[in-house]
Amino acid sequence: MINIEAQRKWEIILINTDANKTKQLHNDVAPFAKSDTRISINQIINTILPLLLIWGAGYAVLPYSPWYTVLCSVIASGFVVRTFIIFHDCTHGSFFKSKRANDIVGNITGILTSFPYEKWKREHTLHHATSSNLDKRGIGDIDMLTVDEYLAKSKLGRLGYRVYRNPIVMFGLGPLYMVLVLNRFNRSGVRKKERLNTYFSNIMLLAVCAALILAFGWTAFLLVHGLTLLIAGSMGIWLFYIQHTYEDSYFEHNSKWDYVKAAVEGSSYYKLPKLLQWVTGNIGFHHVHHLAPRVPNYKLEDAHESIPPLQQATTITLKTSLESIRYKLYDPERHKFVTFKEAAKLEVTRNKVVLTKKYS
Repeated sequence: MINIEAQRKWEIILINTDANKTKQLHNDVAPFAKSDTRISINQIINTILPLLLIWGAGYAVLPYSPWYTVLCSVIASGFVVRTFIIFHDCTHGSFFKSKRANDIVGNITGILTSFPYEKWKREHTLHHATSSNLDKRGIGDIDMLTVDEYLAKSKLGRLGYRVYRNPIVMFGLGPLYMVLVLNRFNRSGVRKKERLNTYFSNIMLLAVCAALILAFGWTAFLLVHGLTLLIAGSMGIWLFYIQHTYEDSYFEHNSKWDYVKAAVEGSSYYKLPKLLQWVTGNIGFHHVHHLAPRVPNYKLEDAHESIPPLQQATTITLKTSLESIRYKLYDPERHKFVTFKEAAKLEVTRNKVVLTKKYS
């Protein structure tokens, strides 16, 4: 049941100033923005230990049948996604109270999932600070054009964007590009600490991969680790995509951009079956996470259930989430995502208006 008094309080807050909204937000979410060391350690045990055991089983059963290995890799990919959520919490400093503990576990889980800790921490922080801001896209986001930006491009430019947004490319080739290229290099001008951490991550990954290849061979390595990371990467990109790309998602130019609206209206509640919710570390409560990144993954659901307006976030299910694959461009005038077909119709309409004005 939604508390009516609390609901009215939030309705007033949501039309007030940013300062008031932020203050109220801190007050309401503060009880959930605290890590629990016991729960965090339990998550490490029930996530990373099974992952290592399943990977080991994948190598062990290969002589009997490669299909057993493939099955192990599919199961392991779920645990890689869950391991990434632990990594993700560490980058926000929310998994442990201790910064040192977050850094250590974050680096270890980063190597297991192939993500450099410091690099991703900085870029993901920027994502949170600029999410749904049309004037501050580019870091930590899936590339997205507005209708006008797309129509202003050349035929070749449009083709490139269409290829990029193709599901086969985004969810198939995307994980390979992310693991082999995007996560391996820093942007120019970053701090020395970040560069050195990326070098450390790359060296450790190279050492682990070389050891596994020498011990088991290329075929086994690709079937176990390669396939696991490919599937997990596809799942990760899908989760990130669907939780910001749905028809009435919030995007606004910087002058009108609002942090609370970006969180509540620009991030979805991805309602998943309990097993998938566990595998994905509650990240389906993405609107809660964007409101308060310091809430650890195991308290996101409690925050959602306890703060009435959060229950009003856009809810997406497995079935309805598939519809979002169609949405390729954002239309700021109508405040919604549209398809390429809709953009083409809009272009024809605009051209007719221009011709009418020209010859009238």
